[in-house]
Amino acid sequence: MNSKKVNWLFLSIILVEFGIVGFIIVLNGYFRVGFTLSIAENLILSEMILFMPALIFVLASLIKGRGAQGLNDMLGFHKIKISSFFMVILFTLLIMPMTTAINAISMIFVDNAVTAISGDVLRMPFPIMLLLMGVYGPFCEEFVFRGVIYRGYKNSGAVFWSIFWSSLLFGLMHLNFNQAAYAIAIGIMFALLVEATGSLWSSAIAHMFFNSEQVCTMYIVNHFMPETYFDNNVNNTLTNDALLAVIGPYLIIAVVATSLAVCVLVWLAKNEGRENVLRNIWILRKRKGTYLVSVPLLVAIVLCLAYMSLNVILGMI
Repeated sequence: MNSKKVNWLFLSIILVEFGIVGFIIVLNGYFRVGFTLSIAENLILSEMILFMPALIFVLASLIKGRGAQGLNDMLGFHKIKISSFFMVILFTLLIMPMTTAINAISMIFVDNAVTAISGDVLRMPFPIMLLLMGVYGPFCEEFVFRGVIYRGYKNSGAVFWSIFWSSLLFGLMHLNFNQAAYAIAIGIMFALLVEATGSLWSSAIAHMFFNSEQVCTMYIVNHFMPETYFDNNVNNTLTNDALLAVIGPYLIIAVVATSLAVCVLVWLAKNEGRENVLRNIWILRKRKGTYLVSVPLLVAIVLCLAYMSLNVILGMI
């Protein structure tokens, strides 16, 4: 897998996504079928839209003779030490304030995308949503973005820019500015985690823990304060009045916690014998490799930004 194939893969994912959305709009708007998906069905479908094209690209590469070992090299499903596993959990906890701060800042300009679907989520049984949002979704996304896409870019030799572009695409994949803002930051941290440990399992574990914590928090808060997610007046008050007051203190917490997360990254790299690998990401950032940007990538980015902008405009009407 190389950068050109990766760019075609991402464009394919976006076109399939838009094609399915357009098909549903035509069914409901022109034929008036009244076709709708539950939140669970929507999650299953959206992750399959990501996973299946990537899987097809991977299998196509394996057919060329790389075999099972080639699959492991391509995606990086290597074992990590037990001690590294627990430090990955700590790392995930430490980056949470960063994502909360970025999310709060983005909410000054756009609506919170997760809050918008929280009512639908909370109407579903907790075990189902924990499985879909906490395990299934993160695994599919890590397979695609830190597995296929990041490693495809990394084959160019430009690791620093591979982290940047794979993280940008991870953010754009969410197709809304709110989630894209903190997903880009998460993508960077998860890619660094993969480099520190040498294993895709580390980012998969981190992503699963991150999402599972969010799902558990949502259900716990709803149990004790149901008005948090179902009362529009409460949501508006939080957005308009309390948001600015929360951002300042959380930024300080985020800076401290993220700094500690970087220290954990360094520890993980030493523990897995990859200290030089992590250090060289910055040292060799100006190293020339294969040019990563191509026409399919630019087309995909423009389509994502246009879709996201259109949603913002329609939301203001």
